[in-house]
Amino acid sequence: MPECHYLPFIDRSKPIIISYVLIYGINAVAEALKAGRVAALRVSTRADDRMRAVLRLAQERGVTIRRVDTVELDRAAPGASHQGVVADVTTGREYDIAGLVREATPPALLVVLDGIEDPHNFGAIVRTADAAGAHGVIRQTRRAAPLGTAAGKASAGAIAHMKIADVVNIARALEELKEAGVWTVGLAGDAPADYDKVDLTLPTALVLGAEGTGLRRLVRERCDFLVKIPMLGHIGSLNVSVAAGVALFEAVRQRRASNRA
Repeated sequence: MPECHYLPFIDRSKPIIISYVLIYGINAVAEALKAGRVAALRVSTRADDRMRAVLRLAQERGVTIRRVDTVELDRAAPGASHQGVVADVTTGREYDIAGLVREATPPALLVVLDGIEDPHNFGAIVRTADAAGAHGVIRQTRRAAPLGTAAGKASAGAIAHMKIADVVNIARALEELKEAGVWTVGLAGDAPADYDKVDLTLPTALVLGAEGTGLRRLVRERCDFLVKIPMLGHIGSLNVSVAAGVALFEAVRQRRASNRA
């Protein structure tokens, strides 16, 4: 349940709703601190150089720090490798598709996730999207990995920087992207064309489906193009986060080549 906080100089009869998620791990917490998203830290009483760097960053930003024992950290992040630190992080600004496209530096590069529910895959995709300079991630509210804990760790903290838009319906979201001038390119193993044969220098949204099931029928039908990553070995498909990386950095390659021409 989101927490309610009253801010000064605002009508106190109307609470401001601020939602928090829990993240853990030194890299993830450090990136959330850099993004100004951490409200409070719980840290182990033991500290090494990396932890001291995190603490300095928190102190510079005026973040509340509480020293606790390992038992409390284990209870906060059960079964996780928290590395001695957990943080309460604000979920950040809510985006819609129009906002993502409007704030993107042309040509837009977006990632659309159709039913990616595994938090490790989601976090890895966000990490790769950030590395490739993507302008945002679009996902469906009903079939999506939670933004905190495992996803934050898997993203190495990139989740604190990435603009994320939650939508009710992915198929309708693709129509909205088309209306905004963004081409939609779906990845599917049975697609007729290879991923490097489509022009990714244009405003583009790469559409990825869940492992095993792939893109749903209506989502496939809404894509402007369907492309595949050719499999040359014995395994018939890639992990979805790896596939996202291949496609995203093909977009980077094409755009760099276009800028040099």
